[in-house]
Amino acid sequence: MGLSPGPGSGVSHSQSPPYVVSAFSRTFVVSGWTFVVSGRIFVVSAFRRTLIAIIFLMLPLAVSAQDTHLLVITGVAGDEEHSQQFNKWATALIDAARRQDGVAEDNIIYLGDKPDLAPGLVRDRSTRENVAKAFADLAARARPSDEVFVVLFGHGSFDGRKAAFNLPGPDLTADDYAQLMEKIPSRRIVFVDTGSSSGAFLQPLAAPGRTIVTGTKTGGERNETEFPQYFVEAFSSEAADRNRDGRVSVMEAFEYARSKVTQAYQQRGLILTEHATLDDGNEGKLAATMFLQSPRARSAAIAATADPALRSLLEQKQALEDQIGALKLRKAAMEPAAYDEALEKLVTELARNTRAIQQREGKKP
Repeated sequence: MGLSPGPGSGVSHSQSPPYVVSAFSRTFVVSGWTFVVSGRIFVVSAFRRTLIAIIFLMLPLAVSAQDTHLLVITGVAGDEEHSQQFNKWATALIDAARRQDGVAEDNIIYLGDKPDLAPGLVRDRSTRENVAKAFADLAARARPSDEVFVVLFGHGSFDGRKAAFNLPGPDLTADDYAQLMEKIPSRRIVFVDTGSSSGAFLQPLAAPGRTIVTGTKTGGERNETEFPQYFVEAFSSEAADRNRDGRVSVMEAFEYARSKVTQAYQQRGLILTEHATLDDGNEGKLAATMFLQSPRARSAAIAATADPALRSLLEQKQALEDQIGALKLRKAAMEPAAYDEALEKLVTELARNTRAIQQREGKKP
């Protein structure tokens, strides 16, 4: 993860040491996040990395996603049992998104093989044409600062060259989905294909700012997957919330589901035939900052807190969590000692803040 001013930035590296004084206005793209930084800097040139770290540490709240969009697609099932199962997973995820995570109704699209299984919830049948239209709607509605989640439940196929997600009628391949996603302006996108052979979606869909989750490691893992059951379960499970911050990140949901799948196979004495995979181009650090929870709803809930002291503590908690997430994203650009020191300070402050919140709410610390 590199960062450099580039031509025309107004930042000079040729002035006499030890100080650099200059005006700047630049846009930086780091792991899919775009930062617009402007102003004046006065800094010892030898500490350029430290300056960058400080600048980014001050920015998380300004660049946090504003809203969340969710597109859920269930593919052709083949039989009634699978139709019911796919719909159960889809509706459970949508329920968690609405009830727990505050995703707005207008920001949720559900396309299903059999719309009659969830009347009033399924927008349309999950045909190739309707899926393309749903992506077009997302591209028109989602802003660059928004987060977009696309989740597929169903069967997949792989012919040795191309992978596809099975739809009623003509299928859409991994390359097709890659083209559809290119039109979405959001800089933070999560694409989850929970089905068989989904590992072949990883390479075609990989891009900056994207977190790709698949139920299998390769296209050759063709058996029906158990991953989707636990991935959906994670968003309603306290056990999946490893850092106990009251919300489940994509990384936490992935780790929870992968662990549960392994346990299920071991308990039945079976050889593991599915290996869920996550790729965000940043060793899971981006995925750890992605939440199904709507940032807008999160901020609104804090603002609605009647107790001014508690509201202030919750606002501090939100700021610290965002700063920790942003710090982890820029780890590669920092000296190890500086990163460890900054992380320890933030985590310590977060622990104190969480204890204060618990005491204010009357909970046992």
